[in-house]
Amino acid sequence: MPADITPAPAAAASSDYTYVIGAGDTLNIVVWRNPDLSMTVPVRPDGKVSAPLVEELPAQGKTPTELARDIEKRLSTYVRDPVVTVLVSGFVGPYSEQIRVVGEAARPQFLPFKQKMTVLDLMIAVGGLTDFADGNRAIIQRTSEGNKQYSVRLKDLLKRGDLSANVEMRPGDILIIPQGLF
Repeated sequence: MPADITPAPAAAASSDYTYVIGAGDTLNIVVWRNPDLSMTVPVRPDGKVSAPLVEELPAQGKTPTELARDIEKRLSTYVRDPVVTVLVSGFVGPYSEQIRVVGEAARPQFLPFKQKMTVLDLMIAVGGLTDFADGNRAIIQRTSEGNKQYSVRLKDLLKRGDLSANVEMRPGDILIIPQGLF
């Protein structure tokens, strides 16, 4: 492992994290006292939603509360004092906040970020390491810190049960698991 890569900090979660809507999310839009305007809608790949009386409204990158206020503004032309609540029921999140696991994972994939998510949670989701993985040379590339790289000890965590090797993830992290040299 290169000497300039520092071990990943154990705690990385931020207490002020707020979920933002991403393409692929499913939203329940509830308009108080207007059941005909309430519905479940997907966020399209272009990041927009459409609902009755509300077409082509950007949703990606907004919090559910921000989107609810935008819908209220659009509906105020048709409904007197609309009160809207947006509930996210299917979570994907924006690409910039998804966690990616690449390299020698059993099932490399991307996962929606969850507060307090750890590298152990990721390894369970991707089915662990392949037989060819060099788990103790794995790296977290932290996009939120300008692509700074941190080392993680996946082999120690998974094979030896060393929980001191379990570290928290941040939105947008990329876990890179290299192949070992045999």
